[in-house]
Amino acid sequence: MNATDDEITALLRRGQLSNSGIARTLRVDKHRVGRIRRELGLPNVQPQPLTLEQKWRSKTRPVEGGHLAWTGEHGSTSRTPVLRYKDQCHTAAAIAFRLRTGRAPEGYAYSECGYFHCVSPDHVDDEPGRQLTREQLRYLAGGQKRPAECVHGHDQAEHGKYESDGRAYCGQCKTEQRAAHLAQQLETAGA
Repeated sequence: MNATDDEITALLRRGQLSNSGIARTLRVDKHRVGRIRRELGLPNVQPQPLTLEQKWRSKTRPVEGGHLAWTGEHGSTSRTPVLRYKDQCHTAAAIAFRLRTGRAPEGYAYSECGYFHCVSPDHVDDEPGRQLTREQLRYLAGGQKRPAECVHGHDQAEHGKYESDGRAYCGQCKTEQRAAHLAQQLETAGA
């Protein structure tokens, strides 16, 4: 999109967006927006007065079952709920996790509560938290402690993981299987 100076001026005169915000909206260079702002003698927009957490809360909506629906932006291909704050992009689930625990998540943060892209802090967990919950589910369902090594000799203290239903598997074996499958697909495609 090649926006005109008039389109940029219209957004500048509204006074709601920063130079970066207008640049993102119209897909133009932010320096061009700044130059036009200076030529018009318009003041810069005051920085976001909300904290990251306040802005996050403003983009959520409670739904039945204790879930929180995300009303803000989503990632273009993954449709992951995201929040832009001070020129940084955060996942909404990572913020929810931080609100509940006071720390950044290890690995991906997301919910497994059954509500698509739920961002309720009580429903979101990081990789170690999910694995612990899945391990507990395994024991509650009568499952046994996983072996120290998988059938291929990988140390399960390092590579052991659990499916969402509590079934144990070797993360290293799964990685190797995916790599072999991909190599086979590439070889078949090249033939």
